[in-house]
Amino acid sequence: MTPTPFGPAYTLQTARTLLRCWSPADAARALRAIDASLDHLRPWLDWARHYPISVEQQAAVLRRFRGSFDLGQDFTYAVFDRGGTEVLGGCGLHPRVGEGGREIGYWIAAQHAGQGLATEVAAALVRVAFELDGLRRVEIHCDPLNVPSAAVARKLGFTHEGTLRQRLQAADGSWRDVMLWTLLAEDYRASPAAASDLEAFDVLGQKLL
Repeated sequence: MTPTPFGPAYTLQTARTLLRCWSPADAARALRAIDASLDHLRPWLDWARHYPISVEQQAAVLRRFRGSFDLGQDFTYAVFDRGGTEVLGGCGLHPRVGEGGREIGYWIAAQHAGQGLATEVAAALVRVAFELDGLRRVEIHCDPLNVPSAAVARKLGFTHEGTLRQRLQAADGSWRDVMLWTLLAEDYRASPAAASDLEAFDVLGQKLL
């Protein structure tokens, strides 16, 4: 009997990328991408302040990501080139915004920035959120000064609900504002994300989308 496909989506294929659940074996490749991008990432991502770290420490980080994924608690993906050899970045669908919602996070390595990959990856996660997970709401949070990140939300049809003042503390101790962007299930089909190129597969390799 052929197994019935079931979620969550462990592997996603877009036009230019392969997204899959992180494995501890990805530690060295992940570090190469992160270490080469620290100046690019630190202004916006709190976790980047804790780098550089060792390969062993990075493997431990990825073990936690994998454990949370397998337990259905949080869904953090590696972003690879289509061949699955080079780490281009990372992304995730995070259930930290309340019942029926997910927050999309994403980062792209410095050498691959400015090519539309963040938009492509975020669109894939939007499709997973609404078509597979049956969510009511997807959010993107970003610093108002992070113009490329805000552009991703805008391109995918998200609505700017407002800007929360002095909500996050930056590495230099200053307090940063946070823009809140949302896309609701009833608006999803009219969004550019709904037409994005995507194939999704479960942990057994059975096709979900």
